[in-house]
Amino acid sequence: MRTQILRANPLVLLSVGAFSLVGSFFITDLTIGGIALAAYVLAGLVLLPGWRYPLICLAFSLFAALTVVYSAWRLSSGGLEAGLVQGLRLVVLAWPGSVAVGYLDPARLSDYLAQTLRLPARLVAAFGAALQRVTSFGHAWTQLERTRRARGLGPSRNPIVTARYVGGMTFALLVHAMRGATRSAVAMDARGFVTADTRTWAEPATWTRLDLTGLALAAALGAVPVVAFLLGG
Repeated sequence: MRTQILRANPLVLLSVGAFSLVGSFFITDLTIGGIALAAYVLAGLVLLPGWRYPLICLAFSLFAALTVVYSAWRLSSGGLEAGLVQGLRLVVLAWPGSVAVGYLDPARLSDYLAQTLRLPARLVAAFGAALQRVTSFGHAWTQLERTRRARGLGPSRNPIVTARYVGGMTFALLVHAMRGATRSAVAMDARGFVTADTRTWAEPATWTRLDLTGLALAAALGAVPVVAFLLGG
């Protein structure tokens, strides 16, 4: 059950964020916000393969929510409760989608954008190539870090040395990114990226029963605050 999300259609994963965005507009009090957040937490406990990444996303969402709560509390006339409602709305809006995107495969996303949504093939190919370059940054940073540690150039407790280390790593990652972009550009040009009018795709963009179930679940989770709002009204 917990590994099913890794096999899900990329458009289904994107729909999680879209439906949570729609549902967040109906969070008008703490009760509705609490019910909506509890529904997503329950779904995460059942469906997610691990909790380290979701908790990191939750931490960023909570930080953003706290800034909204503080601003609303200090600058608006609604008081602390109104600020908490806005903070809950932001968490429900941002957290589910950010978690779902973390399990998205850029290559599969390109296939589905082109074959299911019928987006322009050139745009989709460029977008997919860019996403793949972004997702490779973490691996590149790890390899650069291991190389520098092997040479005795790792960080230390001295903040000045650490700052130099981070600056050197960042510059090395920039050089790596530029070289990778050059290789991608040459490869895409050799394959007729600019002049080709029709394109084929390596994998078919099929919709399985798992995808339809996931889409229905994403819609149901997004509908939780809508139903709570209607019943409360």
